[in-house]
Amino acid sequence: MYQLVIADDEYEIRHGLVNYFPWNELGFEVIGEAANGKEALDLVSEGNADVLLCDIQMPIMTGIEVIKEMHEQNSPVLTVFLSGYQEFHYAQSAIKYGVKNYILKPTNFSEITEAFSQIKKELDQRMPASTQTVSVKLKNDDDDPIINKIKDYVKNNFKNATLDEAAQVVYMNPHYVSKYFKQKTDVNFSDFLFQVKMEEAAKLIKEMKYKAYEVSEMVGYSNAKNFTRAFRKYFGVSPKEYRLN
Repeated sequence: MYQLVIADDEYEIRHGLVNYFPWNELGFEVIGEAANGKEALDLVSEGNADVLLCDIQMPIMTGIEVIKEMHEQNSPVLTVFLSGYQEFHYAQSAIKYGVKNYILKPTNFSEITEAFSQIKKELDQRMPASTQTVSVKLKNDDDDPIINKIKDYVKNNFKNATLDEAAQVVYMNPHYVSKYFKQKTDVNFSDFLFQVKMEEAAKLIKEMKYKAYEVSEMVGYSNAKNFTRAFRKYFGVSPKEYRLN
């Protein structure tokens, strides 16, 4: 199952999409819902989602602002927009940020099915021939002071670390830092942050004195279920199973 986040400030639309659409038949599982753009970006930044289904007009951050931020962070998450007719030209303008499709409101079963069938095909093509852990391997850049500072920042602030703050540490533009980190390490900043979170979580789980939901909070996950999914995605087992091994 691919992991899906749904963001829409209209409760009835969001609730209907989350609870009544047969996502599992298309190969998707809803792992989170958001009522504004900031919540959507936070959920995506946790590193679990494969796809974001996102309204354009939302409080705090619009869908356009969310996908722009994701683009600047080199996020691998695919995005599908929900838009009204009046907003459609805004949706089209976001193609430069990699939006994959648009679904017009009111939502239509066949439109959603068609859009997400295409999304699943693209995700399937990304999958390696054999299953493997999400663990990432970085190039050896021990002599690069910028990369070392970014790594140290992440390791010391993994709970709340962000690309923007990492950029401030090295006095650079976040977009440039994202590209520079990828160029030097062969790994996206978000993937490195995810790896650090999971490795730290594993240490805490093995200490036996913390419950899974406590470890979840300690590594920056507000939702224990999302943490468990992320942990299983990385290690192939649940926190409980990892502890018993």
